[in-house]
Amino acid sequence: MSKHTIIPIDKNWTFKQAENKDSKFLPVAQFPTNVHLDLIANNIIADPFIGKNENDVQWIGEVPWIYKTTFPSPSLSEKDRATVKAVIAFDGLDTYATVVLNGKEILKTESMFIPERVDVTKFLKKEGDNELEITFESAYLKGCAIVEKYPDHHWGCWNGDTSRLAVRKAQYHWGWDWGPTLMTCGPWRPINLEIFSSRISDLYFTSNVDKSLKSAEFVAKADVEGSATEIKFDISLDGKEVATKTVKAEKGHASHKFQIDDPALWFPIRYGKQPLYTVTAILVEGTAEIDTQSKKFGLRRAELIQRPMTDQPGTTFFFQINNIPVFCGGSDWIPADNFIPRISKEKYYDWVKLVADGNQFMIRVWGGGIFEEQAFYDACDELGILVWQDFMFGCGNYPGFPEFLALVKTEAEENVKLLRHHPSIIIWAGNNEDYQYQESMGLTYDFDNKDSESWLKTDFPARYIYEKILLDACNELIPDTFYHFGSPWGGKNTTDPTIGDLHQWNVWHGSQEKYQNFDKLVGRFVSEFGMEAFPNIKTIEAFLPLGKDDPDRFAQSSTVDFHNKADGHERRIALYLVENFRYAPDPLEQFIYSTQLMQAECLASAYRLWKRQWKGPGKEYCGGALVWQINDCWPVTSWAIVDYYLRPKHAFYTVKREMAPISLGVTRKEHLIPKDKHTRAYIDKKTEIEIWGSNLTLEDITADVVVKAFDVITGKETYSKTIESAFSLPSNRSTEISAFAVPVNTAGDESRTVVAAYLYSSGEQIARYINWPEPLKYVHLQKPSQLKAVLSADGKSVEVSAEVPVKGVAVECEDESVVFGDNLVDLVPGETVSIPVKGAAGETVLTTRYLGMV
Repeated sequence: MSKHTIIPIDKNWTFKQAENKDSKFLPVAQFPTNVHLDLIANNIIADPFIGKNENDVQWIGEVPWIYKTTFPSPSLSEKDRATVKAVIAFDGLDTYATVVLNGKEILKTESMFIPERVDVTKFLKKEGDNELEITFESAYLKGCAIVEKYPDHHWGCWNGDTSRLAVRKAQYHWGWDWGPTLMTCGPWRPINLEIFSSRISDLYFTSNVDKSLKSAEFVAKADVEGSATEIKFDISLDGKEVATKTVKAEKGHASHKFQIDDPALWFPIRYGKQPLYTVTAILVEGTAEIDTQSKKFGLRRAELIQRPMTDQPGTTFFFQINNIPVFCGGSDWIPADNFIPRISKEKYYDWVKLVADGNQFMIRVWGGGIFEEQAFYDACDELGILVWQDFMFGCGNYPGFPEFLALVKTEAEENVKLLRHHPSIIIWAGNNEDYQYQESMGLTYDFDNKDSESWLKTDFPARYIYEKILLDACNELIPDTFYHFGSPWGGKNTTDPTIGDLHQWNVWHGSQEKYQNFDKLVGRFVSEFGMEAFPNIKTIEAFLPLGKDDPDRFAQSSTVDFHNKADGHERRIALYLVENFRYAPDPLEQFIYSTQLMQAECLASAYRLWKRQWKGPGKEYCGGALVWQINDCWPVTSWAIVDYYLRPKHAFYTVKREMAPISLGVTRKEHLIPKDKHTRAYIDKKTEIEIWGSNLTLEDITADVVVKAFDVITGKETYSKTIESAFSLPSNRSTEISAFAVPVNTAGDESRTVVAAYLYSSGEQIARYINWPEPLKYVHLQKPSQLKAVLSADGKSVEVSAEVPVKGVAVECEDESVVFGDNLVDLVPGETVSIPVKGAAGETVLTTRYLGMV
């Protein structure tokens, strides 16, 4: 009996443009790969991320390409030849591929997302080299042809063009409002030759942690291909055996139910550890172990809680892990590159580590990208980041013809199987904004009609995908994980803030509300919201063809504009800037700072005001907020809070502060009280501040609440009082502390008064928040003469202080090995703010930037 052998087919690959007599086979850049990476490596095209080169490479997506290699036949005895099978496993071909082995067509593909396996036992040469050739057709042109083939479907979408709806390929390849149009093709995931007589085709499980958390049921399962039937299951933790059982497979399937007492539970970050068990299946024939497969898993009790609340309509929408309700502050995730094969395992880890370091609990994998690489989910498992996983549909009306539905069914089943062992994934959702598109176009959706076959006859046949195909796949393959029809989705209306999740785009898009009013824009779970900002100056210089010396190195240049794909971005950025700050487009560095301050203030406002609605048991009025977006796929001005090169924008730090274990919130509200119903002259104006505390830890705390006030012009402290002593902040909720008039000595001074609130526990400051009169453009900000940013003696922090109130102090350093743990801090006199830093030394040059500096 032959042992299962896996041989990578990753050497000697070459490529060329098909149907071009002048094209010659050239070596690939790497493997796996795609055509753009190979063309760049061979100096045939310039980097599409630089300047406007994207325009010059559009031809690539409209012509066919050929990849080929040779690989030796395995050495097999005559006896082996009678019993073994040879299979080529294609983990991912992008997208329309025709595969020929030794002159014989063995496979045609129509989906980037479906792994394929082909029995090539009869097609391999007995000895010598085999030739493998793959021709990739234009996915764009194939999509256009399918659209024309089905004229009765109501084709339509936001972003890209309608051809994408017909093609099972990463939708962002058609371009999005944050990314370029780069129509890739190629072998984007590994290709392997497998030799076996019998093999474990899949290892998986279901688990159920008892509500008491004291025991867990774990059902290990293995599917077997071939004649071998004996499977040994081993479960271990930290290299130590927990349980083992040998069972017989029947009809190609083996399973065993394990009972694990006092399980080591997997927790989200900050709420516990992330122990990962290993389950191993060993396929035994006689005394020989002929195949083995292992997967890591975590035991946790994950629930989505949707129930009525006290004092408000609708139902909750929050996640509870191991009986702990979690306010899921986090981010939405897009692919981290347009050219996915070059994203390393290390880069995936670095991205997820940034999320963890930013005090975030959840990443939502957005439905216009890819089912991510295992390294991404492995990092989430390891670091305790929860994952919301979309299926790959976004912003459009997908068709429902039979061949398309069959592809979707296979794609869903295969990718759920690939990812279902990850404890970090706690919800799957059917699509991104497709129900919103249906609503905006007035397409047919009768919530009460449950006849699924009838949906296919409407102008919104994709409902059949989300509420039938994907639902069935999840129910069958991951019955212990929640499936949600879409994001956003709440039932009858995607904009209903009282049920389901909500995408809140009335700041930036929609009605373009002021971000100070995010409290009026709350939902039960806000899974998208955002604000754009320019990236780091070094990122801009990286995409300018001449870098620092480029004549387009200014905010309104055509090249800088080209690297912002959002419709109307000039007007929208200008609107939110001009509403809030005094600013100018020059110098560029200060303009970048102004946009990042705007984004930071905006997003912090949302987190702060929505987290205020996390009020404890029965009052979980908002259960989470996921900012659009954490990352970029190329160097660009976008909604990302960390740019393509992993350089955090300032919003990363304000979000981190808002999601700290303990935080303070302060808001300022004006109340106009007319003396009678007709008067326009006799109106009393009262300006109040409201103060609340958020305790996301699992321990009740008591703290003193201190409030101070400062004159923004003179810097004089005008008020200082402990307004609450030993005030109780119960665990895992926000608590209202106080509301009172802005403390001023003279009526009318509210507009020049900065209010600082502090929490002290055992004499130690555990939270602070500085509240300013708004809009900040009206405030007479002073330029400090004694602004200091001094590296501490041990080099672990930067101590920042000033003699007047200063808004948004950013500490900067040219040396990128210097990494700050916080930034963009507000200062008031008499206080030194400590910013953690790594990589700094005595000779490190630190500079500062602040609002009103220029």
